[in-house]
Amino acid sequence: MSAVAARTDDYTTFCHGVQKLTGIDLLQYKRGQMERRIRTFAAKQGIDDLVAYLRVLQGDRAKVDEFLDRVTINVSQLWRNPEQWDLLGRTVLPELAAETGRIRAWSAGCSYGAEAYTLAAVALSSVPTARVTIKGTDIDARMVERARRGEFSDDDARTAPKAEMARWFERTEDGWRGKPELRRLVSFETGDLLLSRIPREAYDLVLCRNTVIYFNEDVRDALHERLVQSLRPGGVLMIGSTERVSRPRELGLDPAHPFVYRKVA
Repeated sequence: MSAVAARTDDYTTFCHGVQKLTGIDLLQYKRGQMERRIRTFAAKQGIDDLVAYLRVLQGDRAKVDEFLDRVTINVSQLWRNPEQWDLLGRTVLPELAAETGRIRAWSAGCSYGAEAYTLAAVALSSVPTARVTIKGTDIDARMVERARRGEFSDDDARTAPKAEMARWFERTEDGWRGKPELRRLVSFETGDLLLSRIPREAYDLVLCRNTVIYFNEDVRDALHERLVQSLRPGGVLMIGSTERVSRPRELGLDPAHPFVYRKVA
C-alpha cells in the first residue's frame, strides 16, 4: 500500500473512531479543510499518525475536549452579522408576528447560544407583544450546556450594540449574562441536525447561519431540505451571508430578502 493510501485510510479510521467517541461525524465536513486541521493539530502534539492520535483520545477525555475545541465550528458572537439582525428586527419578525401573533423559532447549529439570545433580544425589542419561543440545537453537548447558562464574554459582545446589551444582559465578573426575560424565551438541546427527528412544519422561523459552509455539498443540500420540512408554509429560513441554498425553488422556497427565503404557502 502506498504512503498516500495509508494516510487516506488512517483519516477514515480516525473519523469513525471519533464518531464512536463523540457522536460527531467528521466525514460530513469538507475533507480537505477538516483533514488539514486535524493533522496540523495532531502534529503540534508530536503525533503524525491519526490512528495513534485516536488511541490517545480514546484514553483521555480531557484530550477529547481539547480536540473538539479545535475542530468543531463554535465561532460565534452576539449580534454577529448585524445587517441580518437589522433585517430581522425591522421586517421579518414584524411580518411573522402580524400573521399569527407568535414566533416559534429554531436556531439550528446554535453553538453556545449567542444567536438564540440575540434573537430573543431582537424579538423583545421589535415584537414585544408576540408569543416567542426559541429552541437551539447543537451536536456538541458541551456547547449546549454553556448555552443553557446564558453567559458570554466581553469578546462575544465586542460588536453588539451597547444600548441593547445594557437593556437585555447583565454584567458579571467575567462578562455578561442574559437577563431572565431572555432566558424565559430560549431552550437548548443536543442533536445532530442530519439525524435527529425534526418535527414537520413546527417553526415560523429557522436560523441556520455560518454552519453549512463547512459541509460537503451533499450534506449541505440534505440539511437544507430537512430545515425546510421543519417550517410551516409561509415560514422563513435565514442562512449565513457566505452561504447559499442550492435550487431553492425545488425545495419550495421563494427568495424574500438577501439570504432569507419564504416557504411557499
